[in-house]
Amino acid sequence: MKNIMKTFLHVLLVVLIISCANKESKQKTILSTKKELTAADILGNPNYQAISFGGYREKTREIQPTIAQLKEDMKLLHAMGIRILRTYNVQPKLPHASNVLEAIHQLKKEDPNFEMYVMLGAWIDCLNAWTGLEPNHDVESPENEGEIARAAALANKYPNIVKVIAVGNEAMIRWATSYYVQPNVILKWVNHLQKMKKEGKLPKDLWITSSDDFASWGGGEESYRTKDLEALIKAVDYVSMHTYAYHNSHYNPEFWKIPESEQNLSDLEKVNSAMKRALEFAKMQYKNVSDYVKSIDSTKTIHIGETGWASISDGHYGIHGSRATDEYKQGLYFKHLRKWTTKEKISCFYFEAFDEQWKDAGNKNGSENHFGLINLNGEAKFALWDLVDKGTFEGLKRDGKTITKTFNGDKKELLKTVFPPNTDYPR
Repeated sequence: MKNIMKTFLHVLLVVLIISCANKESKQKTILSTKKELTAADILGNPNYQAISFGGYREKTREIQPTIAQLKEDMKLLHAMGIRILRTYNVQPKLPHASNVLEAIHQLKKEDPNFEMYVMLGAWIDCLNAWTGLEPNHDVESPENEGEIARAAALANKYPNIVKVIAVGNEAMIRWATSYYVQPNVILKWVNHLQKMKKEGKLPKDLWITSSDDFASWGGGEESYRTKDLEALIKAVDYVSMHTYAYHNSHYNPEFWKIPESEQNLSDLEKVNSAMKRALEFAKMQYKNVSDYVKSIDSTKTIHIGETGWASISDGHYGIHGSRATDEYKQGLYFKHLRKWTTKEKISCFYFEAFDEQWKDAGNKNGSENHFGLINLNGEAKFALWDLVDKGTFEGLKRDGKTITKTFNGDKKELLKTVFPPNTDYPR
């Protein structure tokens, strides 16, 4: 009897070993035959939704999110259907971007089906930016060279994750008075990275762009339409433009004002109509950029590197300002933008995934702290309430907190915070 049992256990062990080997072999075959996606496959693909991402929890970037925290964030974004995210810099004292890449790398090792890609930002400054000295917008910062080198190194270290390098973030727009540079600086570094690709020093399918305001891409003032900008349009693999109807509710409010024909509508109807105008405003800026870019290089595609809407503001956009700010308006803008860009096959790196309180650390109600779709209490804002209802975040947490709804999911309470555009603003 003992011998029979030994024989049976031996046979069972052999069967298990063979079964595991076959399973591993099949998995390797699947992985080896899976196509390596490129930016050309991902950008404009409705199945690869995009978002702008910063994982900072604290009031200072000196306290970096851990890789474990970033992995939590990546799982939440993946559950939301996000497949490509945007980061902003690779500065040596701020390892956020490299940690994001490592977090994704670890998740892919743990689960071969986990899919997330990155548009990696390289921050570009002018001479004397952030120093207290007078910025020289005609000369670039010596720090730029190191920033580009670090971005290139990360693209080589994580070629299956980094699909785009963006040279600069709103680095050419003149209202960025602390740090903006002339287009020739961006052109220089774009050409440098393109040359590295040709020489085999970067992945050949890596796309290079710059992510900047619509005006910087020729969609506004004629003064931006220079020979250097024309050369830059030809040099990038695609154009990444920003559009903010939200900020324009203060700075360029004509579209935001309630027209005479809508004066008799209810307050909520006025809000709904205003948010449709906000969508049209974004479409107009996109078209202006597209028309100009196509006139220079008809082969270039245009994607949206940034657009968003804040949910709290005590400043220009709050109750004493344009009244553009609340979760309901944010939710409508998010839905409108996703619907339009998905239909038109435009990648939209919606700004942003999570609230970040370092952006206006001295003012907790500053709008810059509240562009996220999920707040720092782990609550999904109105834009994502439907995902909570669907169980999208089931089993997932952020910093130990289950993802729930703001306002406890009570829409009547939410609507008490919603006001139509301010008819007396600006005075």
